[in-house]
Order: sequence, then structure tokens, then C-alpha cells
Amino acid sequence: QVQLVESGGGLVQTGGSLRLSCAASGTVLSFNAMGWYRQAPGKQRELVALITSAGSTNYADSVKGRFTISRENAKNKVSLEMNSLKPDDTAVYYCKAVFLYSDYWGQGTQVTVSS
Repeated sequence: QVQLVESGGGLVQTGGSLRLSCAASGTVLSFNAMGWYRQAPGKQRELVALITSAGSTNYADSVKGRFTISRENAKNKVSLEMNSLKPDDTAVYYCKAVFLYSDYWGQGTQVTVSS
């Protein structure tokens, strides 16, 4: 049973920083990609950042230059460094891992940016 456990969410003021981490357990799979999505109230879940096992990255335009995704393949762990946070970044952030045609999701961690 694959489990993804997120940590690092919380409340921060505009312009502040947070670091999210996600670790996978219950598997020896080497995920093809790992990343972060977010969902704000009343909105659809959207991609924030994704990183492949080869290190290629993809970011949402809204976070480019502010967020950095990194990955430890051997540990099946992915992190998201978030800087210059804005109130629009407020959402539940979900970790996602992809292996072949299967997607795995974490439970989510709340990030709230106060103005």
C-alpha cells in the first residue's frame, strides 16, 4: 500500500516562505514523476510543480521564479520551497506520485498566506 505523507504547511504572511515535503512509504517503486498540486476553495485542483526521475521540472506560470521543486529519488521524497508567498497561494497542497499509469495522492496540507 503506497502512502504519501506531506508535511510543512501552515500560516505565513505575504512575502514569507514555507517548505513542503512529501515522503512515500510502503513501496519500492521508483516513481516516474513526483509533484505538487493545489486546490483553493471553490476552484479546481491545479498543477503547481512536477519533477521527473530524470530531474526535468514543470511549473505553473503563477509560481515560476518563486517556487522550487526538488527530489531525492533514492528516498522517494519530494520537496517544494515556496518563497515570496501571496494570498493567492492559499490552498490545500497535495503531493502526487506517478508510476507508469497509476497516480498516488497524499492527504493534503493546508497553506494559508495572510495579507
